Amino acid sequence: MSVQPERRLFDVDEYHRMAEVGILTDEDRVELIDGEILTMSPIGHRHHYAVMFLTEALVRGLNGRAVVSPQGPIRLHRWTEPQPDVMLLQPPLTRYARGTAGPADALLIIEVADSSQYRDRVVKLPRYAAAGVREVWIVDVQAEAVEVYRDPSPKGYRDAGRAARGDRVAPEAFADLTLAVDDIFGPA
Repeated sequence: MSVQPERRLFDVDEYHRMAEVGILTDEDRVELIDGEILTMSPIGHRHHYAVMFLTEALVRGLNGRAVVSPQGPIRLHRWTEPQPDVMLLQPPLTRYARGTAGPADALLIIEVADSSQYRDRVVKLPRYAAAGVREVWIVDVQAEAVEVYRDPSPKGYRDAGRAARGDRVAPEAFADLTLAVDDIFGPA
């Protein structure tokens, strides 16, 4: 009789200990999803440009009203700590000196999706909704559009929209900060 081997899942604390003792290093592009350590997709030029633009535009436009966190972790629960491309977090910055941000801290999570579209939409988006993250943007590099998800529930986001080139988007928490979709992707 063949017995299926059991998978060993890791919680966030064990994941962090692996980094502390050198099992995981800064060169390992990984994140913890449902207890599994998953490698992250490589960052291409267009992905990197979108992250740089968003970080710069949000820092300038918010002028301290939120903490802009590029490519940092968020602890959704004991078994999941993804690393979104950009987050807007509740201020002040000092509240994160001793611990990782959680769902209640996140005003907006932005995932830039190029080669990571499946993971961002199918794996991470439902987990953000179930954790109660109030707003998520998926910046679709290939389609040059921004998908906006709001009103989280355990079953997903109840409000979804899409902004294409020529449109503008604004975080729900900062409606006065509008960004042109064209600028996120650079010149056509």
